[in-house]
Amino acid sequence: MLPSAILLGMDEGMIATALLSGPDAIMAADRNGLITFWNGGAERLFGFPADQAVGESLDLIIPKKLRARHWDGWHRVMQTGQSRYGDGDLLAVPAIRADGSTISVEFVIHPVSDTSGQLIGVAATLRDVTARFEETRDLKRRLAER
Repeated sequence: MLPSAILLGMDEGMIATALLSGPDAIMAADRNGLITFWNGGAERLFGFPADQAVGESLDLIIPKKLRARHWDGWHRVMQTGQSRYGDGDLLAVPAIRADGSTISVEFVIHPVSDTSGQLIGVAATLRDVTARFEETRDLKRRLAER
């Protein structure tokens, strides 16, 4: 049993159920940026079923104009094991849904290491913040017009 699971009084099956069915999108990718985990929240957020997302590149959800910048940072993190974002930093970016629409997501990254401490990928917890982003953008636009 996982140490944190003991503290929570939950077994690993209960934790797995929470991760798979929770409201937040949770996904993971390996060192090569291939999706290795995609929960029900990710299916709802992005519109891709798990069997369509797992094994695909993160390009599946990254807008084309941001891919070069994303991959530069990704490869740097995978080589060095260091990110410019600290533990728990909330990041906000646009993302692509299965229907081609763009949404705004906030997410936290979780480095994933093997038993020797080698970085083997990244997991992330994501939420759709499109409505809040659009509202803020509209308020800024109206303020600028005054």
